[in-house]
Amino acid sequence: MARRHETILSFTYPSERRARLVGDALAPEVDEIDDDRSGATVERDGEAVRVRVVADDLVALRAGINSWSRLVAVAEQVSAPAGR
Repeated sequence: MARRHETILSFTYPSERRARLVGDALAPEVDEIDDDRSGATVERDGEAVRVRVVADDLVALRAGINSWSRLVAVAEQVSAPAGR
């Protein structure tokens, strides 16, 4: 059954390398945090990382957006160049 709601979170980085680091850090989480009501995919295209969050209902969509936003923030912090 197709999910009823979806959003795409798009993040652009100053280099393809940085986008790859963030995308690679997010990839293992895709199947780990999916549940019966929501799921996500992560794709990288050049300097952009896109997270597609899908859900059966708006509450699950909001929870998924919040979770993935936090995961992206952590991935950005750990992939940041030294001294930042």
